Amino acid sequence: MKELTVRQNDAGQRLDRFVGKAVPLLPESLLQKYIRLKRIKLNGKGAKRDTRLEAGDLLQLYINDEFFEKPREENSYLKVGTPRLNIVYEDDNILLLDKKPGVLCHSAGQWDYNTLIANVQAYMAQSGQWKPREENSFAPALCNRIDRNTGGIVIAAKNAEALRIMNDKIRDREIAKYYLCAVQGRPKPPSGELRDYLFKDAKKNQVFVKARPEPGAKTAVTRYRLLASSGRLSLVECELLTGRTHQIRAQMAHAGWPLLGDGKYGRESFNRDFEEKGQALYSYKLRFDFPTDAGSLNYLRGRVFTVRQVDFAEKYFGIKDLDF
Repeated sequence: MKELTVRQNDAGQRLDRFVGKAVPLLPESLLQKYIRLKRIKLNGKGAKRDTRLEAGDLLQLYINDEFFEKPREENSYLKVGTPRLNIVYEDDNILLLDKKPGVLCHSAGQWDYNTLIANVQAYMAQSGQWKPREENSFAPALCNRIDRNTGGIVIAAKNAEALRIMNDKIRDREIAKYYLCAVQGRPKPPSGELRDYLFKDAKKNQVFVKARPEPGAKTAVTRYRLLASSGRLSLVECELLTGRTHQIRAQMAHAGWPLLGDGKYGRESFNRDFEEKGQALYSYKLRFDFPTDAGSLNYLRGRVFTVRQVDFAEKYFGIKDLDF
């Protein structure tokens, strides 16, 4: 029998979901069975699976020891000697990180210890801000993800309350996201809105732009503005009003301005001319709008955070400081 005391980072969770995180190797079917059989007790009594936990609650788990061993991926931060993070902003609740192209946010199915989340957790553990042995279920987590070959700002939550709030705000589109991209040609008009329907082919991991609604196609809206032009290239800022797979890449290509280096939606001959193999796309700015209450994160309302340097902006347009 093991006993677990519910801490502040665990409070508010359902009993079954908390135990599922605290005992990661316990199959879901056994978890539900043990709750029914009262082999999982809350403050000395049986409890329903959807009971909400409070800080200070005591759980008694009559579960075999082998189910408590954590999967290796959850311990990947231990393999990180010196965390490598480009920190844009940090406070007691969140980290804003400048993820470079080529870096994975999470493991891609193998035990990859060079992921962004492994470095975040290593940084938190080594700085004493996160003490894994004192936590039952919480670990620092990323609130948003960016594709491996795209760079930009990723939000990491340092505690469970910040994670919950940020996830809600992202879901409710209360955080404005701005991307920089280098495209072929010059957009006309120089600012506007692209409104299409995107159909995703999961097998090909590719989306197709449709002019009209059809089954499986989702509305995609991107607001853009031209920032600079140089030769055959233009630097464009895109604001995502919806968040679809490959949205900017597919819509810009469909409009006639494919991204430089984009091997999926771009033009191969054009990419060869510039010897670019990765798409010139960067999530360079976030604005925390928060039109509704943000609880402990209300202090972020209205704040804007920007990555001030992006390689392709300097290389092709001579812009060293992104002060737009």
